[in-house]
Amino acid sequence: MISAILFLFTGATHAAEDGQPPVPKYIGSEVCAGCHEEETKSWKVSDHAHAWMTPTPEHVDGNFDNAEFTFKGQTTRFYRKDGDYFIETSDVPGEPKTFKVVGVDGIRPLQQYLLETEPGKLQSFDVVWDQDKKVWYHLYPDTPPPPNDGLHWTGPYKNWNARCAECHATGFRKNYSLATRSYQSTEAQIGVGCEACHGPGEAHAAWAQSPGTYAKSPFPGTGKTGLLIAYSKALPETEIQQCAGCHSRREAFQDGNPLPGTSYHDAYRLSPLRQGLYHADGQILDEVYVFGSFLQSKMYANGVRCTNCHEPHSGALKADGNAVCTQCHSPAANPDFPALTAKLYDDPSHTFHEPGTAGAQCKSCHMIERVYMGIDGRRDHSFRVPRPDLTAKIGTPNACNDCHSDKSASWAAAELETRFPDSSHRGPHYGEVFAAARQAPGSMGDELMAIAGQKSFPGIVRASALDLLQQNTPPETAEKAAALIDDPDPMVRAAVIALQQGVAPTERIQRIIPALSDPVRSVRMAAARMMIGAPIAYMPKAMSAAAAEASKEWQRSLANKADFPETHLVIGGTALVMRNAKSALAAFEEVTRLDPQMVNAWVMQIRIRLAVGDMAGAQMSLQKGLLANPDDTNLKAYKQQLGG
Repeated sequence: MISAILFLFTGATHAAEDGQPPVPKYIGSEVCAGCHEEETKSWKVSDHAHAWMTPTPEHVDGNFDNAEFTFKGQTTRFYRKDGDYFIETSDVPGEPKTFKVVGVDGIRPLQQYLLETEPGKLQSFDVVWDQDKKVWYHLYPDTPPPPNDGLHWTGPYKNWNARCAECHATGFRKNYSLATRSYQSTEAQIGVGCEACHGPGEAHAAWAQSPGTYAKSPFPGTGKTGLLIAYSKALPETEIQQCAGCHSRREAFQDGNPLPGTSYHDAYRLSPLRQGLYHADGQILDEVYVFGSFLQSKMYANGVRCTNCHEPHSGALKADGNAVCTQCHSPAANPDFPALTAKLYDDPSHTFHEPGTAGAQCKSCHMIERVYMGIDGRRDHSFRVPRPDLTAKIGTPNACNDCHSDKSASWAAAELETRFPDSSHRGPHYGEVFAAARQAPGSMGDELMAIAGQKSFPGIVRASALDLLQQNTPPETAEKAAALIDDPDPMVRAAVIALQQGVAPTERIQRIIPALSDPVRSVRMAAARMMIGAPIAYMPKAMSAAAAEASKEWQRSLANKADFPETHLVIGGTALVMRNAKSALAAFEEVTRLDPQMVNAWVMQIRIRLAVGDMAGAQMSLQKGLLANPDDTNLKAYKQQLGG
């Protein structure tokens, strides 16, 4: 049945980009260290350098002295043998198994271990080491996923090759084969090395050996020093987008690391402010990392970049405590950011807390902290002003009540109004509209369109308003949104295209055809997806070529994620549009093979089998679905319908 899936995307199952020019080779961080000693010294103590390590005594911090950890009836033993590290656990499908540790992930505040469950297939184990308390703990303290659950440590969402490695390695290629369901992953270097940010260094090393006589690089796109990317004070976006590739919640298009210097929206689709990921007002909720938050901030809008606050090689803050903020937020201000008001911020007159206390820290009020993986505290980078008034209205959190948990949101709102009577940070907020639209899909259409069209809002907010409109879009709303098809922000353009799904095919095609030649790949791919099944008798040659190339880009991106259950949902839906029941069924079966808890894929299997008259097959799919999801109401309804 895999062949039926491959049939849909003939020629798109290879991860390599067609016709790409040659690029320099990776040479390794140790070669870079020969010239860049100080930078290397800083990098070696960074989280980047420890993002993926070999299991040696130097790197392994957990207790492998025959230590045992029992949790929810599952026992795991950690031990050493002949210089290697092993984990024996009953937390597997079937009988207990022993795995050799093949990789180490991270240094603080926790350390996780990588196990090879099949040749080439690495999984991140869910019992991890707490570096502060020096104890083992489970990442799911309440209800750990059982074996055969997609979220279990052996499942697809904990697969290191697919979900993690590209941001923990340099020059990584996943190399997944759908035909054999196996990995042959490679990397230039484990850990995030110099070339992960600066690009492969072969040409740069040649230049460094003889800069005076260095000839033009044989590699297109390299600058005068032989590098593919150049950072400068005048180009903050270059730096931000390079960091964002890993520090964001996104969908990747390529098979591993894009070359440094690749535009973010040519390599990824950034998640909008969706329910379950962000609160309605844009605050972080799930593990969304940094970029989606930072895009919402006034700091981003005014040209602040990552290295204004973080030392680029160690990753450490450039100053301790509030000093990192008072680089700019002070009576002296900062001439690099002329929009900033010069005034005293680090003072009780602004903080209303005693100096040296937690409440007087800028981050306590303007960068709320949320804990992930049990003990890993991460801060919201939208740098927002606390809005307890919104908490009272729509239930979003606020920094005041994070600390003053014994007080009400109304109390906090009143305190702020008293202390900052002239503040502009009160009144209507887009979060109120988003909250209402989340509660009642299809409502707030005019209000969402108003937000989408408001150019003063960040692009991610405007795109999120359009994303909410997708849940129930009348044709007139899609028509209004089409006016934004040329918006400067690629997220907005892509969201406009997605809104055209429910429009009559002839109108939809007229609106999206120009986007097939958009300069940004994420937009072109969104347009290509809308072309599937469109009734087009003829297109001019140039237009037809643009459509074919955009479709190829989209198909290639799907092929690069053939180990994701989400990808096969898309393939299955596409096959149905193309009236290819066989490929659709194969795709939905692949979904449930990877993640048995995706009930909608079981439902689609049942429906397709019923549609082709395969009652026995439909009943078999139902039985398998119920076995994996015994309490699901949708599947129970089919059980009644089929008389099972």
